[in-house]
Amino acid sequence: MHISLKQMKQTMRIVVAFVFIAVATINISFCKGSSSVGCLQSERLALLRFKQDLTDPANRLVSWTSDHEDCCTWSGVVCDNLTGHVLKLNLRTPPEKEYVTPAEVEARDRSKLSGKINPSLVDLKHLRSLDLSDNNFEGVEIPRFLGSMQNLRYLNLSVNSFQGMIPPQLGNLSNLQYLGLDGILDVKSLWWLSRLSLLKHLDLDGVDLSNSSDWLQVIHILPSLVVLKLSHCKLHHFPPQPIANFSSLASLDLSGNHFEGPIPDGLQNWTSIRHLDLSENHFNSSLPSSLYRLRNLEELFLSDNRLQGSMDGLGNLSSIKVLDLSLNDFDGGMPVSFGRLCNLRSMSLEAVILNQEISQVLSIFSECVAKVLEHLNLADTQLFGPLTNQLGRFKNLKSLRLYYNSISGPIPRSLGELSSLEILLLAYNQFNGTLSEIHFNNLTRLMALGVSGNSVMFKFSPQWAPTFKLLLLRLGSCHLGPHFPSWLRFQMSLYYLDISNSSIFDTIPQYLFKFPLTFLNLSHNKFYGEIPNLIQSTQLSSLDLNSNNLSGLLPQIPKNMYVLDLSNNVFLGFMFAQLCTKMNESKSLMEILILNKNFLSGELPDCWMNWQHLKVLNLENNRFTGTLPPSIGSLTSLQSLNLRKNNFVGEVPLSLQNCTKLVKLDLGENEFVGNVPAWMGERFSRIKILILRSNKFQGLLPRELCHLTSLQILDLAYNNLFGNIPRCISNFSVMMRESEMDDDIEYPSNNVYFNSSFMEDALLVNKGEMAKYNTILKFVRMIDLSKNNFSGGVPMGVTDLSTLQSLNLSHNSLTGRIPENIGAMSSLEVIDFSGNQLSGEIPQSISKLTFLSVLNLSNNKLSGRIPSSTQLQSFSASSFTGNELCGPPLSNNCTVSVSTSSNQNRGEKDGNEDEVDWFFVSMALGFVVGFWSFIGPLFFNRRWRRMYFQFLNHLQEKLGSVVRKCC
Repeated sequence: MHISLKQMKQTMRIVVAFVFIAVATINISFCKGSSSVGCLQSERLALLRFKQDLTDPANRLVSWTSDHEDCCTWSGVVCDNLTGHVLKLNLRTPPEKEYVTPAEVEARDRSKLSGKINPSLVDLKHLRSLDLSDNNFEGVEIPRFLGSMQNLRYLNLSVNSFQGMIPPQLGNLSNLQYLGLDGILDVKSLWWLSRLSLLKHLDLDGVDLSNSSDWLQVIHILPSLVVLKLSHCKLHHFPPQPIANFSSLASLDLSGNHFEGPIPDGLQNWTSIRHLDLSENHFNSSLPSSLYRLRNLEELFLSDNRLQGSMDGLGNLSSIKVLDLSLNDFDGGMPVSFGRLCNLRSMSLEAVILNQEISQVLSIFSECVAKVLEHLNLADTQLFGPLTNQLGRFKNLKSLRLYYNSISGPIPRSLGELSSLEILLLAYNQFNGTLSEIHFNNLTRLMALGVSGNSVMFKFSPQWAPTFKLLLLRLGSCHLGPHFPSWLRFQMSLYYLDISNSSIFDTIPQYLFKFPLTFLNLSHNKFYGEIPNLIQSTQLSSLDLNSNNLSGLLPQIPKNMYVLDLSNNVFLGFMFAQLCTKMNESKSLMEILILNKNFLSGELPDCWMNWQHLKVLNLENNRFTGTLPPSIGSLTSLQSLNLRKNNFVGEVPLSLQNCTKLVKLDLGENEFVGNVPAWMGERFSRIKILILRSNKFQGLLPRELCHLTSLQILDLAYNNLFGNIPRCISNFSVMMRESEMDDDIEYPSNNVYFNSSFMEDALLVNKGEMAKYNTILKFVRMIDLSKNNFSGGVPMGVTDLSTLQSLNLSHNSLTGRIPENIGAMSSLEVIDFSGNQLSGEIPQSISKLTFLSVLNLSNNKLSGRIPSSTQLQSFSASSFTGNELCGPPLSNNCTVSVSTSSNQNRGEKDGNEDEVDWFFVSMALGFVVGFWSFIGPLFFNRRWRRMYFQFLNHLQEKLGSVVRKCC
């Protein structure tokens, strides 16, 4: 068949036109970013099956439905515009903003995906990028089938809490360039990584590599690696040179491991390094000189080590932008060389001892540094002196942290020139003077302000409306009163407010509880009146109003609140409405409830079963009556229960034994009766403080209490207990070891907003005085069994309690002797055995107690000489009266009462105790001479012996005749 030239030309025109239209159509679809083909049915179904196994609380995948046929338009899905194949799946939780409120943090956490990873992903044959990072696949293992998705170039599963072994099948992904894994993951060998020759970015943060001996060799043979993140991997040995050839790396993160010793020299070989993080290790040397030659280094993190020596050489890092040297032991102060770091954007020296004037430190920064510096942290560096107007040089400063120093004087007006400032934290210095509008008018971006712990007065006109919108405000112990600061009504974004101890005498404004507050501290002021309605404050998690003059009934407690402190006010009434109303039938999140020192009365309601998260309950010093309700035993999370100084009666309820996590139990100064429950010793294995003083307990002290090996304070004084003190008292093992390293007795809150905790306190009678202990409570070791009817002896085992500081057994009926080895209790500061029937001598070993400051042995049956020591003789005579003791400090000397002449002779003799008494020597000698002068001749002369016995016979007859006549 012949085709004419004309027909061929016409046909070519049609083909060219078609191609042109097709190309134009393709270009248009690329420009619009949509698929002209639409996704394939098989891949759409695979994605729907994948969604079925996910939990999506925030409906992030709401577009993933069968109604939307084109899966390429679904959220997180990217397709090839020509073929329609799914190329990318990005389901990462959107990142946080730089500054967020707790409510935003909680909302973000709620939006995270969870559930299982469905194998249907394998059907996405052309998938190149899979990002499931920053979700919540807690407890789920990384699926092995991911190793069969051979087109993957990007795989990010980090920040997900995966657990189990990393599947070695991931080594089959030969095209992979980015791999991000972390979680509670283990690995025995990383050899599978060696097959990923194209890998550029490797993130194994948090993966346990302690059992992987080949990690370094494997990483060494990855030729394309640029970014390596191995933080918190339990690594112990820093890679030696030249094995660690990291010359191609641009970023290396080895933070949070267990490296120690010096930072290895030879870092100059890491010529491409721009980001280096060695923080949170145990390096303890000076900085190596090779570090100073990393001229391309832009970010250096060395915080939380034990590095020493000078920081001067770091001034050679001309490219450095971020420098974090905090929490180290550097000396020599801030070096002048830092003035050359003209690219520096952020610097932290927190907790490095500088011991310099703040003006000297700020003057080190040259003009080129001052113009670009954005973040400066010099907190807790022992800075002193006044803060001057040179602060105004730092025009681009966004955050300034100077808290915990000794900076003094007024805060300069040049503060108002820092128009970029977002965070200003000056707390706990020695600032004084006045802050006014001129300091703040230009700070339009300010979001966080902390000036607590300074003698600063805030003085603004009543009409002042600040231009900033604060999220956080801490002004504790500043002067804001007497009225509530009117300018705070404009801070409607506040989520954290602390204006405690700020001299305010006013009512609490209603509008405050309409703010999105999660933390509010108005304590130690003079607020009066009633508390506004709290029910609408659904975000408020911590409220502290203690030590005010607030009155009325207790407010309704929002169920989402974690911490509530209303102590030391004048609240009155019952607690039924707060515990037992329908609104409280749902489970409360309350963990710390402190209502002590009020006028609350009535019986405790039996509705505690809805408060199972409660860790601390303090109802001390109120007017409660009646017995304890059985439901109090449902508080299975309870760690501290303080019911002291009320009018409770009856026996301790058996249900309380369910509170097995108790660390402190204080039932003192009530009217509880019955025996001390033996189950306390069996169920309260964690208890450290047990106070039952001033009740009506009776009976024997149960031996089961000896099982409380964690006990450090036992106070059973002023009861009616009798019988012997158990000998097993020596089982209190905490009283046998040093306490310097003990942790504070505190209870952390599970509050997601703040890392808050409640530090325990206790009201103790020590050295004759009642006092409250809190910060040093962890060091206290004492036993007080006074004012009971105990009998028998002082148990010998008590001397094993070598760290016991106070032992009070006074006013009982104890007999026997004071233990001879009492001197082994080397930490004793107080001994009170008065008012017993102890006998015998005071042991000589008591003179070894060098810390003893209170001693009372009066009114016993002790006898003999008081042991001689500077310590014992320093006590007053009243410590020993009522006994048969002698010697200092008593006035009666230890002497024997005989005749005057004898006393005189004894007095003469006392002048020299080693002098020979010749009277007794001559008497003995005369007896010996006289005896042998008479008896000797009878042995050697027979005639004398016969005449002597004849004389005795004649004398016997004479005496016999006289006796017979008398009879």
